[in-house]
Amino acid sequence: MSSQPSKEVQTFPNPAPERDYEIAFDVPEFTCLCPLTGQPDFARFTIKYVPDQLCVELKSLKLYMWSYRNEGAFHEKVTNTIANDIVKAIQPRKLTVVGDFFVRGGIGTIVTVTHEKQK
Repeated sequence: MSSQPSKEVQTFPNPAPERDYEIAFDVPEFTCLCPLTGQPDFARFTIKYVPDQLCVELKSLKLYMWSYRNEGAFHEKVTNTIANDIVKAIQPRKLTVVGDFFVRGGIGTIVTVTHEKQK
């Protein structure tokens, strides 16, 4: 696996698919660019999911999150895109992605995206 930023979320088989359990990732140093000003935006992301048949491979998630560093993205768009890409990769039973964007111009933004697999 490369160490370059990538839009590919890699996976591995869930070692306990018969059970519901939660996996949580803390991404405290997320950066992207404001699409209007080109200035950096900083955020802390929390990703929690209940896997079904597949789990997210950690190094690929790190490289995926790094891939946003030089991209312009509104907070709402980037949070929804991250959730969509994880759902596409692993089809989790449940997923919550929280983007807690640092204060800019006196306003902080928290975007929460949830997904639950249809039964």
